[in-house]
Amino acid sequence: MSTVVETETLAPQPKRRGRWIDDWNPEDAEFWERTGKKVARRNLVFSILAENLGFTVWSLMSIVVVSLGSVGFSFSVGQTFWLLIVPNLVGAVLRIPYTFAVPKFGGRAWTTVSASLLLIPTTMLIIAVTNPGTPYWFFLLTSAAMGFGGGNFSSSMANISFFYPEGKKGLALGLNAAGGNLGVAMVQLVVPIVISIGTGVNLAYAALFWIPFIVVATACAWFLMDSLTQAKPDGTSYRKAMSNKHTWVMSFLYIGTFGSFIGFSFAFPSLIKISFVEHKSFVALAFLGALIGSVSRPFGGWLSDRFGGAKVTMAVFLGMALGVVGVLVSVSTKNFPLFFTSFIALFVLAGIGNGSTYRMIPAIFATQVADTASAKRQAAAVVGIAGAIGAFGGVLVNLVFKFSLEGSKTLAPALTAFLVFYGLCVATTWWFYLRSRVFARVPSLAYAGV
Repeated sequence: MSTVVETETLAPQPKRRGRWIDDWNPEDAEFWERTGKKVARRNLVFSILAENLGFTVWSLMSIVVVSLGSVGFSFSVGQTFWLLIVPNLVGAVLRIPYTFAVPKFGGRAWTTVSASLLLIPTTMLIIAVTNPGTPYWFFLLTSAAMGFGGGNFSSSMANISFFYPEGKKGLALGLNAAGGNLGVAMVQLVVPIVISIGTGVNLAYAALFWIPFIVVATACAWFLMDSLTQAKPDGTSYRKAMSNKHTWVMSFLYIGTFGSFIGFSFAFPSLIKISFVEHKSFVALAFLGALIGSVSRPFGGWLSDRFGGAKVTMAVFLGMALGVVGVLVSVSTKNFPLFFTSFIALFVLAGIGNGSTYRMIPAIFATQVADTASAKRQAAAVVGIAGAIGAFGGVLVNLVFKFSLEGSKTLAPALTAFLVFYGLCVATTWWFYLRSRVFARVPSLAYAGV
């Protein structure tokens, strides 16, 4: 006896060419429940894995540099900070082309490629630290290659945004971003442990440990992820976003939040070692900053939903100014507990600010652009632009630390510069989004999460 299947009652199934999906409609509730949710969740899981390792490799040098002296490499403060600045710079630059790589090559293929590229800097680091005569320029080139990991955020976020319906993108992208950011904490937690295995300091283990995970992430991306034919580049939205002043205002504010987070994350282990030599063993706790900053990011979005993104963002910058004052006092009084707790507060606030600024962007463009679909596309474009510019903030943070330590042998000038900058961020947030005449002109801003 044959069985007749009523196929017309079933939700449409994705049509594939290899692992390409031609029919994808996550806004269709029946399609989403029967097919879309499972596929999207699988792609999210392996996207987080690859992005997490991207952040891990991107920030690997931040914890390696504090142990280079233990294996015979003596670099000046300036040289040390260039090893932190270069991966920041390369990663920030790569975020721009990486954003367009997913529509060009497909999410599956590009996640595979971007994950496999992480094998280059890890291999180079093994070569560098196992050869006593390795020149400084090779370490600098290795740091530059670590920048491959910095671009992964943009392509990963762009890819996952295509899989989820509008009403579920917030959580998915929040998990994706937080999962990636946690890579910084992971590398600063794990590396001090693994390089101590055996006798002495085995710095090659700092790279060897991650290689199997990179291979697994690459294989999972190729065999288990998908590409969507509907993920097309949207150059028009980018051009419109580039001409909107709020794109640049929000990018400036994101320098203050994400730029601070990634810049402090890279510098924190070295700052502990340089500023408090007697407490250099506490470098092993530097991971707490990146960990807490990553975990606090979703709270920024939650608080913004309750109180408004601009209010939360301004409070964040006011708090960060106070945190910088705490660090200034700790440096002048040689108070390590105050130094450490003040920096932890800066990480918490930067994480919250990452979430609140990202929450502001779609709300702002919802009031700026009449067409809802166009507003969403432009907001997505701004997220990509702000993400790249915010990453440049990490470069600026470490440049300021470098010049401060080289010029005056103290952190005071750098911290003063940060204090002034956060004051500018407070003023900018108030001027554009919290003045009473703004609410009078655009009343919906008060209720749109801004």
